[in-house]
Amino acid sequence: MKCRKKLAKEGGEKMKRTQLYSSLLLLLGVLGYTPIAAPAQAPQVKGVKPGVIAAIPLNKEGAFCHLRFPAIQGRTLGTDKPQLKPATTGDIVDYYGACDHDPLGQEEIARQKELQAERKANDY
Repeated sequence: MKCRKKLAKEGGEKMKRTQLYSSLLLLLGVLGYTPIAAPAQAPQVKGVKPGVIAAIPLNKEGAFCHLRFPAIQGRTLGTDKPQLKPATTGDIVDYYGACDHDPLGQEEIARQKELQAERKANDY
């Protein structure tokens, strides 16, 4: 009689462990699949200019976006051919506006010149 109870208890413990491992495996499978599925559902943004690191549409039409791009290099800011800093420098601009905003366009150059002038004015 004791032998039967012992076998039944061992069988129950084994079943609980198997159920636990199955649940964990299922959970890991779902979590592993989610990052792959999420970007596939993101709408494509049209008109994004070169140099933009990330473009996230903020409306259904895709006309208003959150853009991330590197700042313009200070030494090239006043030249005819401004250049963006490498993205690895960490000097990243967060822009909310038109999806076709040009990181090297006249509007952005003027904005970054203003910021540079403010920084120089505030440095004693």
